[in-house]
Amino acid sequence: MGKIKEYDNGEVTVGWEADKCIYSAKCVKNLPNVFQPNERPWIKIDASSTDALVETIKKCPSGALSYKMNNTKVDSAKSSEIKVEVLENGPLLVYGTLHVTDMNGNVETKKRTTAFCRCGASQNKPYCDGAHEQAEFRG
Repeated sequence: MGKIKEYDNGEVTVGWEADKCIYSAKCVKNLPNVFQPNERPWIKIDASSTDALVETIKKCPSGALSYKMNNTKVDSAKSSEIKVEVLENGPLLVYGTLHVTDMNGNVETKKRTTAFCRCGASQNKPYCDGAHEQAEFRG
């Protein structure tokens, strides 16, 4: 796992893991006042409400963005719920906690959103690295 940068507004802590990011820019398009890739720090966490932050982070296709509510217990039934979404011309998104076993039997735990490659061009299989854009994948 790569280094996670955290940003906190008192209610929520937002995490960003650069190694997972596929630069889809969904965060920038949804909350441009918060997510400003040309600025440092690039996440201006106080520029939006906590609810808007959480809703945008839930749309992150790679799981590079994550959040945890401060001073709130996690509902275990809710966290075990799995949702699968096929993005047009993009990856297969799986929401929830997953245990991914590679061909050598190594198990990796993925939390929140995991983007699986559908185009075959990823250099980080089975995960999406955004190569579908350059490969002009349609599906």
